[in-house]
Amino acid sequence: MKTTTENLIGHVTPAGANIFAELGFAPEAANALAQDAEREVIQLLSIKRQLMQEIAGWIAENHLKQAEVAARLNISRPRVSDVVNQKTSKFTIDALVTMLSKLGKPVTITVG
Repeated sequence: MKTTTENLIGHVTPAGANIFAELGFAPEAANALAQDAEREVIQLLSIKRQLMQEIAGWIAENHLKQAEVAARLNISRPRVSDVVNQKTSKFTIDALVTMLSKLGKPVTITVG
């Protein structure tokens, strides 16, 4: 007997659906939670893009090839390409901060 995903999962939330509504939250609460989550995602992506722009700017300023940067950061050349091309889903903020630190560009966080 073959096992399919449908046999293992009782419910699949459709793409674009409000996961909080699917979990049984009241409509008003579900909408508020979804909006909060969306704001957090937008903020996270903005921070990652800023960090990636700093790395890409450093690479350009120093006229380095991606392979040279990869060796300095101890990562693969495709990983450097992912930073330069701002593939935000492939990196954590922590990883990007660590890269900047290795490049001699310490990150300062301001909360306000």
